[in-house]
Amino acid sequence: MTDPPAARSWVSSRPLALPVVLGAFRHGGGDPTYRVGPDAAVTRAAQTPDGPVTLTLRCHPRLGRVEATAWGPGGPWALEHAPALVGEDDDPGGFVAHHDRVAQLARRFPGWRVPRSGLVLDALVPAIVEQKVTGAEAFAGYRRLVRRYGEPAPGPAGRHGLMVAPTAGGWQRIPSWEWLRAPVDPARSGTVLRACGVAGRLQQAADLDLPAAYRRLRAVPGVGVWTAAEVAQRALGDADAVSFGDYHVARDVGWALVGQPLDDAGLAEVLAPYAGHRYRVQRLVELGGVGMPRRGPRMPPRTHLPR
Repeated sequence: MTDPPAARSWVSSRPLALPVVLGAFRHGGGDPTYRVGPDAAVTRAAQTPDGPVTLTLRCHPRLGRVEATAWGPGGPWALEHAPALVGEDDDPGGFVAHHDRVAQLARRFPGWRVPRSGLVLDALVPAIVEQKVTGAEAFAGYRRLVRRYGEPAPGPAGRHGLMVAPTAGGWQRIPSWEWLRAPVDPARSGTVLRACGVAGRLQQAADLDLPAAYRRLRAVPGVGVWTAAEVAQRALGDADAVSFGDYHVARDVGWALVGQPLDDAGLAEVLAPYAGHRYRVQRLVELGGVGMPRRGPRMPPRTHLPR
């Protein structure tokens, strides 16, 4: 018997495209924690400070009405934070398009906002797994580990394959050889284990101002600029969190805005006029698919020191 779900709804004053906003939480097409329904409803399973939850969000664009339904012990927490998750707190004030392409993309994606899940470890673990390897390799590794060591999501979705990622303790109990089979090298798995060892302090970062939150994230050995930005984009709602050090971001944003690939220094220069909203520009370019054309061989699967 499944306990009845909890629910809440609200009316949003701005356009909202749920799959576009929440797509940042999907780690590959086979992510077992994430599902989009035929009606564009998004269902996501996660570990909250109060326990696991399955959260389904629906938006009725003509009415501006957003409906959230939650199953599991983390349901009340998830419902309380649901508006922030879909970007209700995101403030685009002061954002000015200094490039025609940015203006075009902003018009094309009026329903996109910067989300804020408030769940630090939920964003941090997959970011560590994705450090300096191909997306396909990282997504496959994360999927394998969640399916093997996670738990069925609360409610009916869990009976149909939706999974909740492990708790901090669950990640710590994964044997070393299973990380290697994922394959996640010891540098990355070690960073995950260190982060899980201070999971409580890391979760507190969600309630700190951004400079303090970044300091707390970066205090974990193996969490660098790129990883901290990936967490801030999802868990902290930082509209300025640029993914410096990414294999594609500098090249793609450069190609979209100035017609040539850039390095991180060039990216910082081009995005300087957007201070406070630099991630907003990065994500619009990603959503628009207007980055540098992929030519030649793809980057082969590989592992490196974490970033």
